[in-house]
Parts: sequence; C-alpha cells; structure tokens
Amino acid sequence: MTGPDQRSPYLLRAGLVRNVRTGEHLTTFVVSGVATVLITRLILGLSGYPQIGGKGLHIAHVLPGGLLMLLSIYLLLSYVGPVVRPAAALVGGVGFGLFIDEVGKFVTSDNNYFYQPTAAIVYVVFVLIVLGSRFVNNRRPFDEREQLANVVDHAVEGVAGGLSRRRRAQAAKQLRAVGPDVAGRLETRGLLAACPSDEVELAAPIDAAWRALQRGFDRLATHPLAPRIAVAVLGVQALSAPVIAAGIRFDNDRLLTDLPVLGVAGGSLLSATFTVRGWLRLRARDRARAVRLFELAVLVSLLVTQVFQFAGTQFAAVGGMTLDLILLGLLGAESDRLQRAATPPPTKPKLWALPPDPASPPFPPDPADPA
Repeated sequence: MTGPDQRSPYLLRAGLVRNVRTGEHLTTFVVSGVATVLITRLILGLSGYPQIGGKGLHIAHVLPGGLLMLLSIYLLLSYVGPVVRPAAALVGGVGFGLFIDEVGKFVTSDNNYFYQPTAAIVYVVFVLIVLGSRFVNNRRPFDEREQLANVVDHAVEGVAGGLSRRRRAQAAKQLRAVGPDVAGRLETRGLLAACPSDEVELAAPIDAAWRALQRGFDRLATHPLAPRIAVAVLGVQALSAPVIAAGIRFDNDRLLTDLPVLGVAGGSLLSATFTVRGWLRLRARDRARAVRLFELAVLVSLLVTQVFQFAGTQFAAVGGMTLDLILLGLLGAESDRLQRAATPPPTKPKLWALPPDPASPPFPPDPADPA
C-alpha cells in the first residue's frame, strides 16, 4: 500500500482506476459474443443463408451488430454506478459477435463470408481480449485506493435510490479490504451508512446467472470424483488429438493443413505432459500443485490446441472449447476453495462500546475502525 507521504502511481493519478469486476464483465462480453457467432452460423446454415434486402441491397448482420455496440456505449456513457455494466457487457458482446462473424468479408478481396480461417480468426480475437484483460488486471494487485474507489462506486446508486441488504453487504465486504489508514475510508463508510435502505433492485439476470454458475462449480469441485473425472477428460482429449490431426491432414479439400496438424499435435503433447505431472502430484497428495498443473493443461489446450483445431476444422472444434471452459471453471473453483482453506480466518478484536443507536441506518460493524 502506498503511504500518505508517497506519490500515487501514475495510472491512479491520471484517473485510470480499475474495476474489480472487470473479469466478470469481460467474461459476459466474451461468452455472449462467442454464443452469438455460433447461433448466427447455425441459423444461417439451417435457413440456407438468406439475404435481407433486394434490388441490389444487402443488409449484412454487421449493421445490427454495430447498432448494438452503439447501444452498449450509450448505456455506459449515460448512466453512473455499477448497475448498468452487466447489461452493457451483454449487449456489447452480442453486437461484437455479429460484427466479428463477418470478418471473412473484411479480409478477403472477394468478400468471402466462408473464408476457411474465419473460425480461427474469431477464436484468436476473443482469446486476445481475455488475455489483454488478464494482463491489465493481474500484472499488479489492486491498490487499496482502487478498492475504496469501487466501494464509492457502490455508493453512487445508494445515494440516489437506496441500497438493498445484498448490495450493502457487498459494499461492506469490499470496504473491509481497505486499511484504516487509507484517506477517505471513514468518510466512505459514513456515506454508505447514510444511504437509505431500499430493497427495490433493477432486475439483474446476468449477475444471478453468474452466482448460480459459481455455486454449481463450487459444488462440483468438491465432489470426491471430480479430480478423477478431470484427469479422465484431459486424457481423452490428449488421446483424441492424433485422430483430429489425422482427419485434418487427410482432408484434401482443406488448404494449409500441415500447420494445423503440427499445432494440434504439439499443443496436445504439452497438455498431456502437464496432465501426467498433475496426476502424479495428486497421488502424492499435493492437491494444490495438482490443480495448478491441470489448469496449465487446460490453458494450453485453449490457447494452443484449440486455435489450430479451429484453423483446421473451423467451427467443429466448438465442443472441445466448451469442454475446456467447463474444466477451467471447475479447476478455478477448486483452486479458490484450497486458497480459502489455507488462509487463516482473521481475528476480530473484542470491542467494548455502547449498543448501536436504533435510529441510525443499518450497517455492519467494522473491526478496522479505530476505537
């Protein structure tokens, strides 16, 4: 943490404060974008690729995609607070999916929608979005002042329309991550306490869906058979890679087959190596290290093997990608659980004070406040 006599990092001084929920919003954006590409291709394929227009006009779906991205930007520029961001991420992801689906027309001289590398280009673009987000958010830990700024962001909706018990609890939990010597902490806590209570919330199905998905991953990750199933799935993927590579190589209708074959083979070999090492660590009862090695195996599959599978088989590689994402979610949930189990619970000092004033706004007690 930066002390009061030290200068703030340049990005904070410039006003570039990171959102602690960036990962959730980017995941919503990517998932909705990928789903839009797949659903669009499915609908067009079933309907025979119809064209909207006539008499020399053709309304490509890149146009509604641009309008949806414009709507997403409008929402973000027009409303303050955290409530609008999940919806903007969903709308923007759908719009970007409609846009990037027509990338074949943008990179070919004959506007070829069926350009073979399109699937690989789309996949790589979304992978780069995820990697860029992880780089920005993980290259340095969140500063306590960034955490405090995000708590103030919670207070934005509370000042205007009140806070529900759930959102007040979220803000209080985040505030506890801020040290008592951070300038503005006590004032921020007072601002939250001054927000009136109001249980009316804007419907947030995206947040509810993510919470349900997280609970599902947590339950599955604690199942006794989860490690064996993860190893079995990774093993099946490694064994099926030669079959996929052979199918790409002997399909004479495809161009540039050698590079996808080598990529699938190399990525699968590296992924299998991490899987075997993880299995050995699991047998040695080093569960944390085993989970980390399994995560590396899945990441290699997502970032290397699947890229070349999309290049060689186009959208037929969707199944493998979906399976990798499910495995990554399960392993992430297990990694978080092991980290929580290894972290001792914080000791709360016993505070002697008068009982709270019944007329004061409800707000959880904070041990970090000075007595």
